[in-house]
Amino acid sequence: MKQTACCLLSFFLLLCDGLSAQTTEKQDSMPSSPQQRIKPSRISLSSLTDGLMNTIRLTGVELKKVGKKLNDVDTTYISPNKYNLAFMLEQSTWFEHYRLGSNEANGQSLNFAPNATPKIGVYFGWRWIFLGISFDIKSLLGKNDNTAPRKEFVFNLYSGKFGVDLYYRKTGSNFKMTSYSQFNLEKDYSRTDFTGFQSNIKGLNAYWIFNHKHFSYPAAYSQSTNQRKSCGSLMAGFAYSQHNIKFDYTCLPEEMQEQLQPSLKFHSIRYTDYNLSLGYGYNWVFARNCLLNVSLLPAIAYKKARINDQPNTASSNWMEWVKDINFDLITRAGITWNNSKYYVGASLVLHTYDYRKQNFSMTNSFGSLRIYMGFNFWKRKPATP
Repeated sequence: MKQTACCLLSFFLLLCDGLSAQTTEKQDSMPSSPQQRIKPSRISLSSLTDGLMNTIRLTGVELKKVGKKLNDVDTTYISPNKYNLAFMLEQSTWFEHYRLGSNEANGQSLNFAPNATPKIGVYFGWRWIFLGISFDIKSLLGKNDNTAPRKEFVFNLYSGKFGVDLYYRKTGSNFKMTSYSQFNLEKDYSRTDFTGFQSNIKGLNAYWIFNHKHFSYPAAYSQSTNQRKSCGSLMAGFAYSQHNIKFDYTCLPEEMQEQLQPSLKFHSIRYTDYNLSLGYGYNWVFARNCLLNVSLLPAIAYKKARINDQPNTASSNWMEWVKDINFDLITRAGITWNNSKYYVGASLVLHTYDYRKQNFSMTNSFGSLRIYMGFNFWKRKPATP
């Protein structure tokens, strides 16, 4: 994000400088006769066009300089990408889980999860950026059910120095009650369908890689570089997310409703999560062209919530404000084989959020498992000294 802002600012300053220079030059040479002022207006338009094109060219040069600084590496540890374009086939599976808990005496818990969503996608990439489309496998096979469709959007950017994740997820209506505790029931309701749960999550993760010259995240997650020697790095990050949970406890079995504790009888939770993380990632080159990455980023988070659309009025008390501080975790793991031309691999990204109040707690997690294969093409020209 910082890079984008710098590029836009540079473009604006160069454009203003170019247009100012062209205008000053024409004003100095403009004749005083009214008849003679008609032709210079045409010349001025041409000059402004030339100035604009020159500004764009200079901006392109500046962008290349910024990109080079962001991806400057020690080539004994990391081999830069030799190609401009990439093609990839991917099979991905999205999953999520929610645990609702009561902190009262003999606290109860309810666990919900939707069926996993397998998809197949086709992607084209240019250096840092991958664009493509994915399809629900059940829909392609004509086996899609009548449940409400899910919506998912994810954008990942992995450069040498920093990474950014943008995501939006809206669940459908195919949840199951996977397990529960502290209920005395005559019947087992595990793995039964539950239509009273919906959620949507949107957020941003941004993180900085300190040892970027020796440790490559793109080597494990975007295949745009190759890690040649094992190495790790300390990482720090910031995340922002909004969570909207809707829960209709009247959809539970009748005997479960009768025993349900008061803190679990709510209909909605909306909370905003701000967190700062500090963690570590390691790239293990266990064989030629083979890489295994694992990274953990524990985070300290502040959550501002509304339960049943009622604001947390006690948050003005500094002791209550401290109680709104919880812990999150971002986990990543990836394994890949990449010989610069062809690549194949798998990756797992998991987000876990924890929300706790005096009588209630909720842990929600979501993630994706990707299996992919592809190749790079259109080799880059050697860099000029």
